[in-house]
Amino acid sequence: MELRTVEELMDLLYACRGTREDRGRPGGTRADAHDHALRTAALLRRGRPADKELQVAGLVRPVGGLLWPGDPAAGADRAAGAIRDLLGERVAGLVRLHPRHDLPADDDLLALRTADEEARTACFDAGVLEDWRTVLELLAARSARLGRVD
Repeated sequence: MELRTVEELMDLLYACRGTREDRGRPGGTRADAHDHALRTAALLRRGRPADKELQVAGLVRPVGGLLWPGDPAAGADRAAGAIRDLLGERVAGLVRLHPRHDLPADDDLLALRTADEEARTACFDAGVLEDWRTVLELLAARSARLGRVD
C-alpha cells in the first residue's frame, strides 16, 4: 500500500483512535495509538521545534500497527514504504528504524524513542490531528518537488 495524499494519511491517523498499541513488553502499558502519536509529536515539537520531519515521524508511526498489526518491525517497514513517496526518505527511515532497539541509534532516533516513551505516561493537551495538516502538506509538497525529475 502506498499513501498518495495527506488526506489518505489523515484518514488513517484518525482511524487509530480507540486502537491500543502494545509494544510487546511484559507489563508494558497499552496506549491509545492516536493520542500517543499526538503526544509524541508534541513532545518532539517542544524538544526539536525546527525539525518537522522528526515530529512527523513521531506522528505517523502508528500507521504500521493499524495496517499490519502484530509485528512492530514488519509494520514499521511497511509503514515506511507506504509514506516514503508522500513524506520523504528521512521520515520513512525514522519510522522504519524506530522499533528496532538492537540497532545503534543516532540523535534523531534517540529523540524519537525518548518522546515515544515519555508520551506513554505524559498527561497534557497535545492538540488535535488537524493541527498537523499544514506540516504534513508542506512535507508532502517538498517531497513531491524533490522526487520530480525535471
